[in-house]
Amino acid sequence: MSRQTVVLGAGMVGVSIAWHLVQRGHDVTLVDRLQPGRETSFGNAGIIQREAVRPYPFPRDLKTLLKVVPNRRVDIRYRPGGMFQAASPLLRYWLNSAPAIYKKIVPEYASLIQLSLQEHAPMIEAAGAEALVRKDGWLELYRTQSKLNTRLKEAEEARERYGVQFELLDGLALAVKEPDLSEDIIGAIHWIDPWTVADPGALVEAYAQAFQKAGGKVLQADIQDVAQQENGWVVHTSEGDLEVDNVVVALGPWAGSWLKGLGYDFPTFVKRGYHMHYGLAPKAKLHHWVMDAEVGYLLAPMRAGVRLTTGAELDRLEAPAHESQLKAAEAMARKLFPLGERCDQTAWKGARPCLPDMKPVIGPAPRHKGLWLAFGHGHQGFTLGPATGRLLADMMEGDAPPIDMAPFRADRFR
Repeated sequence: MSRQTVVLGAGMVGVSIAWHLVQRGHDVTLVDRLQPGRETSFGNAGIIQREAVRPYPFPRDLKTLLKVVPNRRVDIRYRPGGMFQAASPLLRYWLNSAPAIYKKIVPEYASLIQLSLQEHAPMIEAAGAEALVRKDGWLELYRTQSKLNTRLKEAEEARERYGVQFELLDGLALAVKEPDLSEDIIGAIHWIDPWTVADPGALVEAYAQAFQKAGGKVLQADIQDVAQQENGWVVHTSEGDLEVDNVVVALGPWAGSWLKGLGYDFPTFVKRGYHMHYGLAPKAKLHHWVMDAEVGYLLAPMRAGVRLTTGAELDRLEAPAHESQLKAAEAMARKLFPLGERCDQTAWKGARPCLPDMKPVIGPAPRHKGLWLAFGHGHQGFTLGPATGRLLADMMEGDAPPIDMAPFRADRFR
């Protein structure tokens, strides 16, 4: 097969695909309006989540749904305009969260997650990025015993079925690891497998530099149009045209709108999120990534300070930022841990690209030869980028991927 390829989108998914393809001998150009790792991949929680074998289902019990209605929760907020625009995919998301359907989705999704560490590892080595990565897991904190017990059952199932490793911490054991946490926390699950990253954007940038050292090219330009030709594709950019044999669309939350121009109507929607960095109060230390599970935010000790990441906000992709969710999370976080002053002038805002069956699209476009798709990773694009790169490269080369790719095919939405 011919080997001139353009990858559209320089987040974790796009960079990883480009890296894998250049290892296979492709002539690859990676195109994005910003430098690699500056969009969605920049602002996440920085966890390679090997434990996340269960995707996030839509709440279905009436009690939880009624709690969401006042729109004051930290873990989930919504805007009427965003809910209206995404009404159809959100309904399908709710239907797919029914227990019988969700039970079938979990092992398919888990097959991707189980590849995450083994596919990040060679890229970390190639990028010389070991200093960015810690391998001591993260802590999921609980305030009530009943909810900790419920989560513990899920953890035990994940260990039995998918090899996830964890340790249950009572209040005393948790205080040894994190002595500055509030006494309101009665215990935690220490997820042992995951790796944490002190600067997620820097890791993506390091992967991109490794891609360039291997012979790949990075083009910072606006993508204006993509059109099929008799013998391939032309990508029109603000910096000129690229004529290639293959195009990979890895545009994250923008993929759905871009693909409409080629006649595809994927049921995409976004879950937006925010982050802010903080200093530490005098003598305070945060040693691990910690999630206040019953409230719905995460604190991460990163290079730029302690990063607070919020839960999900359902709104239009390009709608203005709303800091009320972040402010509510900050108020709770200050009760949990002695945060110092804000380090950033404004909050960062990003969007997680989602599909209603909680699984990404990875594979060939149904109606266009040489068009390949990789988007819709939801909360786990940072975790699943390298695995996606490996799998898509296998498919493009005609090799057998290590897992069944049928659950991720593009033509499953009809």
